[in-house]
Amino acid sequence: MLHQIILKQCKKWLVSEECTVRPIIEYIKKQGKLRDAQIEAIEIYLYLKIKGGNNPLWYLFVDGFFNRNEDLSLLNINETARSCFERDVAARALFEFSRLPNNGNGRNGRNSATLFPELENYLIEHSDAVNYNSVIKNIFYNVEYTDYLFSLPMGAGKTFLMAAFVYLDLYFALNEPENKVFAHNFIVLVPSGLKSSIVPSLKTIEKFDPSWILPEPAATTIKRMIKFEVLDQPKSAKKSNKARNPNSQKIYNYQPFDSLMGLVMVVNAEKVILDRLGLTEQYELIEYSDDEKDRFANELRNIISKLPNLQIHIDEVHHAATDDIKLRQVVNKWNRNGTINSVIGYSGTPYLSSAEMVKISDTIQLKFSQITNTVFYYPLTTAVRKFLKKPRVEQTSGLQPIQIIEKGIRDFLNSYDNTIYANGACAKLAIYCGSIERLEEEVFHYLTGAMKINPDMILKYHKGNKKFKIPRANETEFASLDTPLSKKKIILLVQIGKEGWDCRSLTGVILSQKGDCPTNMVLQTSCRCLRQVDAGKHETAVIWMNEENAKILDKQLKDEQHTSIQELNTLLKDQTGKMVDRFSRLEYLKLPPVDFYQLKIEYDTLVISGTVDPLSAIESIDLKESFDAALIIERGLNPDEPQNKEFLLKIKGETADFGLWIFTIARESFNSLSLNELNEFGKELKPIFDTITFYNNGILYFNDLYKQDLIRSLIRLAFHQHRDLKIKTEIVPKSAQLLFIGKLDSIPENDKIYPNENDTRQIIDLDASGKDPKDTLVAIRKTLEMQGLGYMAESFSFSSAIYNKDKSFHYLPYNFSQSRFEMMFLQDVLNLTLFNQKKLEVYYNGERHLTDFRIACYSKKNDRWLPVVKKYTPDFLIIRRKNQKIHKILIVETKGSGFADQPGYRERKSFMETEFLRMNNDEYGYKRFEYISLSDDVPKNRNLSELTDKLRSFFEEN
Repeated sequence: MLHQIILKQCKKWLVSEECTVRPIIEYIKKQGKLRDAQIEAIEIYLYLKIKGGNNPLWYLFVDGFFNRNEDLSLLNINETARSCFERDVAARALFEFSRLPNNGNGRNGRNSATLFPELENYLIEHSDAVNYNSVIKNIFYNVEYTDYLFSLPMGAGKTFLMAAFVYLDLYFALNEPENKVFAHNFIVLVPSGLKSSIVPSLKTIEKFDPSWILPEPAATTIKRMIKFEVLDQPKSAKKSNKARNPNSQKIYNYQPFDSLMGLVMVVNAEKVILDRLGLTEQYELIEYSDDEKDRFANELRNIISKLPNLQIHIDEVHHAATDDIKLRQVVNKWNRNGTINSVIGYSGTPYLSSAEMVKISDTIQLKFSQITNTVFYYPLTTAVRKFLKKPRVEQTSGLQPIQIIEKGIRDFLNSYDNTIYANGACAKLAIYCGSIERLEEEVFHYLTGAMKINPDMILKYHKGNKKFKIPRANETEFASLDTPLSKKKIILLVQIGKEGWDCRSLTGVILSQKGDCPTNMVLQTSCRCLRQVDAGKHETAVIWMNEENAKILDKQLKDEQHTSIQELNTLLKDQTGKMVDRFSRLEYLKLPPVDFYQLKIEYDTLVISGTVDPLSAIESIDLKESFDAALIIERGLNPDEPQNKEFLLKIKGETADFGLWIFTIARESFNSLSLNELNEFGKELKPIFDTITFYNNGILYFNDLYKQDLIRSLIRLAFHQHRDLKIKTEIVPKSAQLLFIGKLDSIPENDKIYPNENDTRQIIDLDASGKDPKDTLVAIRKTLEMQGLGYMAESFSFSSAIYNKDKSFHYLPYNFSQSRFEMMFLQDVLNLTLFNQKKLEVYYNGERHLTDFRIACYSKKNDRWLPVVKKYTPDFLIIRRKNQKIHKILIVETKGSGFADQPGYRERKSFMETEFLRMNNDEYGYKRFEYISLSDDVPKNRNLSELTDKLRSFFEEN
């Protein structure tokens, strides 16, 4: 629905002059680490963040943000309606929404050309009778906060997409800390029913490499500032002086919250949606605020509500739409505190279990089966074509469930018994059994009995019941299935592994009878085996199911993915998955390493001792400044009244312990202050502790009317020592290989491989023969003439790549999948007259994982060197040899349009053109290096002219 409009408008924005994030997008594409599904989702995200101002969908809708501004004069509508749509932006928005093309995304079963023809007709006839703002808000669930849903199929990389969103927000937030559009802190909520399978996969957010989406040094800077907390502790902490809930205690450690940035939390939804508990007798002395009641009832929920500029990520968001999971109510409450930045949901199936109705009038209402705030949708079929395993779906009829299992196992073992993936994991088959009794008493016994399968190949995994228990070792086995350690090939499951199970080596699934999985999850369960294992490889999977499950799957594919079992099976036949082998020519070309000098900067932090006197600093701490008078007023108590005085001075907080208090102060210093340093001044610190605590019935408590976190901070400041940064600068020699032969793997066939397959084969043959291409061409032409094929001899020729094989291609073929401009540049260079006259060579260096020639670049600010990017990988090297050694090197950078304006690139270019050239040419005593940067938004002739001038001047005889 709406995502169709968003995608079109986003693409227009990306190529417009007002788009400021194009360099980031170009950088991400050039890195080549994310799939196109993830990149497109990032484009949509940044479009709504920046162009849309991070506003709620209903607000953008009412404001006309999505309007196509159709020419109303061309439509067959009455004057009243036309006038209404022209003057009321919201009315026009809803009218244009009703006229969206019907691509089947509404799942409403209609065959009309437009999405909502009934609504279209009603608006034309009753244009003045509709409360447009109210209707539009109802369509988007009446939420006031920003709430976007990104729909990607299983295996498309939703977890890494979450991480990308986090890093991008922090990147922009660091540049504009006061801009509330960008989030500062983040929480990932997992529906409680899925916590056992999804939470572990979400921990991979921590493994995300930010340099895939952000240039250095920004990537490393943000990586260092992020704090990850998995809030999964089930029991209350003992001896806590800050929080009874151990998960809350983790968050309390990050106070003060006003300046907090970079906290990323993962928690199952159950921990934040618990209903408020009744208060016990100890709280009945006074009336408590709603905030206090929340704190006593659900400490975690309460403390999360206080985190500033918080972005909430909800995985498998279609579960959160049901009534029994009250996430939306909790988020609504948090939003009233003004702390919510946005809510980002993820789902492979953005459809509701039952359609929702939005009332327009007494006579018409809209029916929505798709979650309406879906802003991005990536089809399953596209994912299968591009990166998922290609499935073969086997439907059976007239067979008993156990017979289906037997046929499925034999088929799997016949096809995949010897399959070992690159990570060392063997292929696996999951059999869903519906009930524990069936797994234990029927399926397992049949496999080990009638089929004589070795029990060591089988893993049983379920939650157990009174009759059947699962050994703890099975949990370990299940967690290690995707590793070389696991030798299990057949996995028997009950109510586990339907969603969120990230086992890439799973290659087959069997659903042999009704009830093996919930009816509404047949699609998700059967697709468990489609995750990609080895990027770029042609991978397949097999799915066996009975007739009833096959019908359900076909219907869900049609309703939710607009495809069918037949189409999926067709994709398997159509996809060849052809891979292109690659070959090293280093030995043939005798290409030596590249020697150069590298600037090396080392930073040492020096502590200048004696600059602070802890004793006098401790004695100067004024506890009155940390007394919370505001809390007294909030509770409506007059501190001057005698009956309140004693009570106010003894507000019971957490239980207190002096040793634990000292430990907390040290821990919160992040290793800048040790326990030993604090204990040396224990005598001076004890009076402070005594003042802020009191006894009640023999138990020591903290007095909550003192700002405990502020007092601990003041004590740490008393021990603060001045630090200075010592910078050591060196110029060090380096020797870099242009190819790591061990990393030269096969790549998927594409149209940006150069040379092509035929030329590659001929180059390899010519290398083996030791013959010159020109001599070989003459011999071939003579042979053709002798055979009476003179007309063929005249036209027969070699390509430019073959003629120039000894001037390039240190490996074959080069892969320019990220930039056609680079491929065209190489072809042009090989055909340049001056290039050939001067007997030069040109080598592609742009596949960064294959080369060691990478340069650390720096910029100088306030007389201090700062890193620009961790390692810069030049695109091309044009070289001239002397005495078999590389004598001169022209470094060529080829940039896509827009990316050349990125600040990081300008600083890197400046470093290369100045410091790198000066440093190296001085060290070698001659002009050994030169640098040139070319952009594809410059006419080709001008680029070639600039390059020719550089070749002429730099490679002059000397």
